[in-house]
Amino acid sequence: MKEKEIPIWQKAALTLSEAAEYSGIGINKLRKISNKDDCPFVLFIGTKRLIKRKKLDEYIEKSYSI
Repeated sequence: MKEKEIPIWQKAALTLSEAAEYSGIGINKLRKISNKDDCPFVLFIGTKRLIKRKKLDEYIEKSYSI
């Protein structure tokens, strides 16, 4: 049985590569920002790093420069 693929804009949490594709921000930059303790859009599941899509959108909207 083939799994149904969910579009990026409908996912609640994205991998770094999906978040980079979605936002246009590079993977290394996303990793650097999400390493900070006060990062509002990072979610760690063990050592796996996910990006909360809606929180990333809010972060981008509020930011002038990244």
